[in-house]
Amino acid sequence: MSKPILSFEFFPPKTPEGMNKLRAARQQLAQLHPEFFSVTFGAGGSTRDHTLETVIEIQREGHKAAPHLSCIGSTRENIRAILNEYKSHGIRHLVALRGDLPSGTADVGEFRYANELVSFIRAETGDWFNIEVAAYPEYHPQAMSAQADLLNFKRKTEAGANAAITQYFYNADAYFNFVDECQRMGITIPIVPGIMPIGNFSQLARFSDTCGAEIPRWLRLKMQSYGDDTDSIRAFGIDFVAAMCERLLKGGAPGLHFYTLNHAGLVTTIWQRLGL
Repeated sequence: MSKPILSFEFFPPKTPEGMNKLRAARQQLAQLHPEFFSVTFGAGGSTRDHTLETVIEIQREGHKAAPHLSCIGSTRENIRAILNEYKSHGIRHLVALRGDLPSGTADVGEFRYANELVSFIRAETGDWFNIEVAAYPEYHPQAMSAQADLLNFKRKTEAGANAAITQYFYNADAYFNFVDECQRMGITIPIVPGIMPIGNFSQLARFSDTCGAEIPRWLRLKMQSYGDDTDSIRAFGIDFVAAMCERLLKGGAPGLHFYTLNHAGLVTTIWQRLGL
């Protein structure tokens, strides 16, 4: 098996304390030699400046950085300016997403779907950027049907995406089934599983209910049985997620993309468990 592609996702901090915390986490995770660090982009571009600042700092440290770029609520002129800004800083990797509208906003802007953003990036910049897109093994919560979601994903690949990163999940079979369905549709780009370590379970459960990532009933009940015993939650979460990662890699997943929430500890422990 070839060496798996490892990548980590951060969100741009809004305070000096948060920035220092992220620097410490990044320093620790850099020792695992990831392919790149990605940095999220708030709804409607609300963290645009913080995203750019964080990405430039990562590049200055000698690491590859991939800013997220979401298009909902944006104009072509706005996206063009961001692309030119990233190009001017030598950034060659993007995560292209539809994104969510900021709360209280009704204007979807000039882009409705991520495939339109990918097409626009290719038309504006050719092959300058390596473009990652999102994939949903358990299907997007707003999709009309499973088939409609697969067709939407195919449109993103046909628009020029190089690879995909999935929403996090806790059911490896959902990932393998999704990859099989994609292959039957002629989709050949690498589909990297997104991995969310389990630390604060109550927070994770709330977030999962919102974004449509299923926590299997047995896993939810097991975690709830620990109550406020955070050490037991973390220990079991590490065991479970590490075992799932091992199964994913053995089953042919091209790598792992960790949603770090700007923390290094759980990710580092899981990676060490995998012996990689």
